Amino acid sequence: MSSRIGKLSWLWLSLLVIVVDQATKFYFEDALTLYQRIEIIPDYLSWTLAYNTGAAFSFLADHSGWQRWFFAVIAVGVSIVLVVWMKRLKADETWLAVALALVLGGALGNLYDRVVLGHVVDFILVHWQNRWFFPAFNVADSAITVGAIMLALDMLKGNKSGEPAHD
Repeated sequence: MSSRIGKLSWLWLSLLVIVVDQATKFYFEDALTLYQRIEIIPDYLSWTLAYNTGAAFSFLADHSGWQRWFFAVIAVGVSIVLVVWMKRLKADETWLAVALALVLGGALGNLYDRVVLGHVVDFILVHWQNRWFFPAFNVADSAITVGAIMLALDMLKGNKSGEPAHD
């Protein structure tokens, strides 16, 4: 039975990412006004409310709105691929399952924002001496980043037995 579902049991992690992501976004939308900044760790970390209609680093945010649906379609497509990939994983590929579950949860968390709200809600700002290291982000973005790093490490690790990594 478990070989038929691969590592789909890790979808609980995707669901957890979505719930935490949406709960934190809801909290910060209620607690802050747009661009209000609250220093958490002076000179390093702040909470701030920002909306992103584009993709990562506000890519295409200044366009007329078509990008909302473009990124939504991409997120749906990637999500389908990730679920199929998870289903095909072998019992010993837990690291990869966790990575895929994180990316999936993050993609779906931001997809919800994009489709329902028309923008992604961001609230974490990392900075130093009032210079941003990168634009504000959220829990979903963090999950996608951690999952992507895990995927890259998995690729670098490779299969030391000389057999192909995936059939």
